[in-house]
Amino acid sequence: MSALKFILEKKDKSDKARAGKIILPHGEVETPVFMPVGTAATVKSMKPEDVERLGAEIILSNTYHLYLRPGSKIIRDAGGLHKFMNWNRPILTDSGGFQVFSLGEMRKITEQGVEFRSFIDGSKHTLTPEKSIEVQCDLGSDIMMAFDECTPYPADRDYVKNSLERTTRWLKRCIKAQQDTEKQALFGIMQGGMYRDLREESARQIVDLDLPGYAIGGLSVGEPKELMCEVLDYAVDFLPENKPRYLMGVGTPDYIFEGIQRGIDMFDCVLPTRIARNGTAMTSIGRVNIKNAKYERDFEPLDRECDCYTCRNYSKSYLRHLFKTNEILSSILLSTHNLHFLVKMTKNIRKAILEDRFFEYKAEFYSKYGYDE
Repeated sequence: MSALKFILEKKDKSDKARAGKIILPHGEVETPVFMPVGTAATVKSMKPEDVERLGAEIILSNTYHLYLRPGSKIIRDAGGLHKFMNWNRPILTDSGGFQVFSLGEMRKITEQGVEFRSFIDGSKHTLTPEKSIEVQCDLGSDIMMAFDECTPYPADRDYVKNSLERTTRWLKRCIKAQQDTEKQALFGIMQGGMYRDLREESARQIVDLDLPGYAIGGLSVGEPKELMCEVLDYAVDFLPENKPRYLMGVGTPDYIFEGIQRGIDMFDCVLPTRIARNGTAMTSIGRVNIKNAKYERDFEPLDRECDCYTCRNYSKSYLRHLFKTNEILSSILLSTHNLHFLVKMTKNIRKAILEDRFFEYKAEFYSKYGYDE
């Protein structure tokens, strides 16, 4: 029996947008879904109970960071990541691939894996497909990601082809290393850069391995939005309809809408908490920079249409005061709002799909937020 069951509930009548349900060992996840990121076993500035209270059904945690600190064996001995961080809903762990490939000159790619130096103390490490799976097994996540080579943008065709072929070889090693398919579901990752035929080749190779779900990697890495949408237009069609599809590292409202329109089910990004710590909120009428002097005497909530804890209780004036005085509460309240905003937006999109009005809701949201269709 697989650790994951995917139920496709509804497809929008006019495009690829779809609503479904993923059933996992720690609960059910309604899709499409936005997953808050808890890099180091915490969503920054948030208590797990508050993340759950705002409606998040699944969070993402980071294999690379938890491997380096505190170490996966400590988390394993604590009873796994769910118990360690007091989160009882599903968790997805990334493979650590994106982080080690982001290290630039501090890492070296070989067929065996990636050699790198720790950002903490400079110590040498080698992350291999087997090691990534071992760490993720220690963590005990519901969904774990295969160790892949994240292709940068731009990249020439030969590099991309060699990269995707290595990603497939590494995926096969991940499958062999997986310990319990009934407790953890392993997702493969499509690479192929911005080349249609290479995307198709990568998809064919990983779909042949019949995994519980698939991610589209190598997007949202600096390419123009139009190019990302162009790749998604055809890349999604190379993946099976009866498996969940995950677009990695995407978290702005427009990218989520565009991804869902093209048949994506799952999204994650650090954006909502990162911009919150810098004093920025996402609202129904666009972004608000709380540092702006015009909010000094603005006693209205961040967003009149929002029912989050922050908007029910605090004014823009107070939030500006907290930010200007470097109070920790500033990050807590703005992060609470931003996460609530994206989680609820994605739930509203799901509702619109179920009611066959996805495009109407998209047009309404874009008009108010300030996006061009």
